[in-house]
Amino acid sequence: MELDVNVVIGEDDEGHALLIKRNLQRSGISNPILHFSNGKLILDFFDEQISSGEIHKKGYILLLDIQMPNIGGIEVLETLKQHEILKKIPVIMITTTDNPQEIETCHQLGCNSYIVKPIDYEKFIDVIKRLGFFLKIVQVPKLA
Repeated sequence: MELDVNVVIGEDDEGHALLIKRNLQRSGISNPILHFSNGKLILDFFDEQISSGEIHKKGYILLLDIQMPNIGGIEVLETLKQHEILKKIPVIMITTTDNPQEIETCHQLGCNSYIVKPIDYEKFIDVIKRLGFFLKIVQVPKLA
C-alpha cells in the first residue's frame, strides 16, 4: 500500500476497533488509521475531505461493520458506491453477520470483500493480521 493511503475503520464496538487497529499495525501497516463509530461520521468525514480538496491528495480503504448506529454499514456502502468520486474507495465489510442474503447485498452494492468476524478472540486476531498482510500489497486508487 502506498504511504499516502488512509485506512478508515467504521466500527461501533470500541474493543473490536482497537483489536483491528492494533493487529493491522502488528502486521506491518504503518499508514494512518482513522476510526469512526457510526456511519454518519464516516459520510461526514468523506464530505469534509471532498469540500477541503483533501480527497484528491490521498487514497483510502474502508473497513466497514454492518451493524452501526445512526447510519448502518450497508447504507454507507450504498452511498459511497453511488458517489462519482467516492465509488473508487475499496470497501471491505468486517462484520459478525454471516447471513448469505446480507453478503449478497453487500457484493451487489459494490463491496470488494466480506469478512465474517470469528467469535473466538484468537481467530479474530489472526483474521485481522491476515487482512493487514493483504493491505500491504493491495493497490488503492487515488480519487479524482
